[in-house]
Amino acid sequence: STVAVPPASCDPTASLRPVGPLPPAGQMPAGTTMARVQARGRLIAGVDQNTYLMGFRNPFSGELEGFDVDMAREVARAILGDPAAIQFKVLTSEERIPALERGDVDIVVRTMTVTCDRWQKVNFSTVYYHAGQRVLVPSNSDVTGIDALGGKRVCATKGSSSLVNVANAPSGPIAVSVPNWTDCLVMLQQGQVDAISTDDTILAGFAAQDPYTKVVGPQFTAEPYGMAFRKPDEDFVRFVNALLERLRADGTWASIHRRWLGAPPAPPAAVYRD
Repeated sequence: STVAVPPASCDPTASLRPVGPLPPAGQMPAGTTMARVQARGRLIAGVDQNTYLMGFRNPFSGELEGFDVDMAREVARAILGDPAAIQFKVLTSEERIPALERGDVDIVVRTMTVTCDRWQKVNFSTVYYHAGQRVLVPSNSDVTGIDALGGKRVCATKGSSSLVNVANAPSGPIAVSVPNWTDCLVMLQQGQVDAISTDDTILAGFAAQDPYTKVVGPQFTAEPYGMAFRKPDEDFVRFVNALLERLRADGTWASIHRRWLGAPPAPPAAVYRD
């Protein structure tokens, strides 16, 4: 099969411009993707359950929590007036795009980096979080970053941009792929890999869970996160982009960031392609 080649002018962070103000919750325009969600009575969102602070299952309550989960709940609130009117489907990195293409989910909010290649298959919102790839190692390791991992085994998940970046690193690390990020942490703890490399948001969660690890080195990639949608659902993209404008302006984005990730920086500015 042939691979779609994105245009050289592609800016993956540029999304579809909102059209007019947000409709009131529970009053979605007839015939829209949002009206279909409203008629169902719940938003179906693809999320993670293995990334502490971003999308994880609380071991005490059994509930899914984290920055991405709260952002998905804001979409449900905007459509249905209730942040709890949401059904979560847990997806691995590799399952995100196929789940959208099959129509299993309405939206994916799962530490998903916007790329020109992915734009060929799905649509993205404007960027709602800026991350960057770094490295996690045992606290007694002398590794200082990706440049010091030549010939070393470095873990990342299947279907992630992190795995591609590890495989393409000039230092020549050995990329080891697994289904879930928690699999990487277990392998690091067992000495099966020398390091984990992915977005600093994910690594911060690992370091918080395991005090015998540390994050090292500078960011060596930019990883802008977008919410992902089916290709036909452009109306939903524009709706969510209008919502993100509001969440940036009214302090909701900052409040969610403060809850999970600490003192918030300025939220990512919206970039539009039309």
